[in-house]
Amino acid sequence: MRPSKMVTARLGGLLGVLFVVFGATLTRGQTISDDRLSVALQGLDELAHKIIETAGVPGLAIAVVHDDKVVYLKGFGHREVGKPDLVDPDTVFQVASMSKPISATVVAALVSEGVVGWDARISDLDPGFQLRDPYPSRELTIRDLFNHRSGLPGQAGNELEGIGYGQAEILRRLRLVAPSSSFRAGYSYSNFGFTEGAVAAARPTGKRWDVVAEETLYRPLGMASTSSRYADFLARGNRAALHVKLSGAWVAKVKRDADAQSPAGGISSNARDLAQWVRLELGNGVYEGKVLIKPEAIAATHLPLMARGDNPVTGAMSFYGLGWNVDFGRHGLSWGHAGAFSVGAQTVVGLYPKANLGIVVLTNAFPSGVPEGLADSFADLAFDGKVGNDWVKAWNRAYQSLFVPAVAAAKTTYGAPPPSPSPARPLVAYAGRYINGYVGEAVVSAVGDALTLAVGPRGAHVYPLSHFDRDLFISYPSPEMPDMASAVRFTIGPDGQAMDVTIDWLNEVGLGTLRRVAE
Repeated sequence: MRPSKMVTARLGGLLGVLFVVFGATLTRGQTISDDRLSVALQGLDELAHKIIETAGVPGLAIAVVHDDKVVYLKGFGHREVGKPDLVDPDTVFQVASMSKPISATVVAALVSEGVVGWDARISDLDPGFQLRDPYPSRELTIRDLFNHRSGLPGQAGNELEGIGYGQAEILRRLRLVAPSSSFRAGYSYSNFGFTEGAVAAARPTGKRWDVVAEETLYRPLGMASTSSRYADFLARGNRAALHVKLSGAWVAKVKRDADAQSPAGGISSNARDLAQWVRLELGNGVYEGKVLIKPEAIAATHLPLMARGDNPVTGAMSFYGLGWNVDFGRHGLSWGHAGAFSVGAQTVVGLYPKANLGIVVLTNAFPSGVPEGLADSFADLAFDGKVGNDWVKAWNRAYQSLFVPAVAAAKTTYGAPPPSPSPARPLVAYAGRYINGYVGEAVVSAVGDALTLAVGPRGAHVYPLSHFDRDLFISYPSPEMPDMASAVRFTIGPDGQAMDVTIDWLNEVGLGTLRRVAE
């Protein structure tokens, strides 16, 4: 979710201290009896079955941990619509942005070992990385990037990943992006800022991030089915396909390789493995009686440093720590994080540290309110003995509100050409090569009586362009929203030839205009 407001880093830090005290007071002595927990787990089971019966999602898996024990571990539904394979606790899901708190645990382990510090400067760890302005480039730390206060706009790099650029090239091009706020003065959720923080933290080891994550966290916890590599996910026989809803039905339409933003969104895992990670988190770095991560290193990830605005459904005061959302809601202090791929995955983790209670919900579909809805319903059952709201329905509305207005606006604007559209120029006027330092090269080609647009490395992504009005064309770049049009606009020079092109869906950070170059 995008934040509803931003505050300064200093105010965020002050509020963080106040709310740590407030949260501790609010949740002191919070306990859940075995009988109450048993009833809550039965209610959770019934809700999960109902979700599958009503096609809320094709499949889901749930793990619940209480007092350092895995008290619930179960799968429901199908790995892929139309196929017989069922989800079980060992089914591997892509967890999307739930990768962030897991990666924060990895870095906490490095901090614990003295390999790196939360306030280590990126300019020392990875001198080749730069932001647009010199001062932030010099002073930027791991803490800044894991807390999303670097000033990078949230979308920066996402569009480059979408057209096929790899991690190193995306991170290099971030230096061209204008900040969305002053350094450390605003919260902006950035996948690639977070990715740089993790990659830089791993550099002193001399190993790749995925190897560090495996050696530092997955292997010590016995998380044998967890990986930060997409190839490992594809190699799992028991894995969940991604699903989107088209014409009212779930379909497995698109695959998603998130290696470019692996620390921020590229982890795959199952409910069984993630339960062990939850045990480590609730144990404040202790696992099976052994200190794997020093308490001060892992506790730093849970401090509320920047305000995100109120939770859009529950109304809880919501902050961001290091890879974790920190909320102060109806059941007291909680740590959590959601994950979603718009092409078909949705996940959530929610921890209530004072009650030693945690839940993970993994699903293979988007958009739906199922993960958050089930987690919130379970919390109500565990703490209050009853569900206080239809949380699945409430979260469904929240996610739909992210997309329905945008789709409706696109249909209103581009659903039909103007009543008397101006004709296009001869297509040769638009055809050619266009370049800028951020997007790279775009090639517009005239094929018969139509135009195509090729972008990305070696022009790997090709989109047909449909004429709309004079020098404006439209494309349909989103596989999960095939009816959502986006504009491609040409500016014509004095010679009657296009001199630049603006690609709206690559223009979210204002760098989607490319200049034509002579052949």
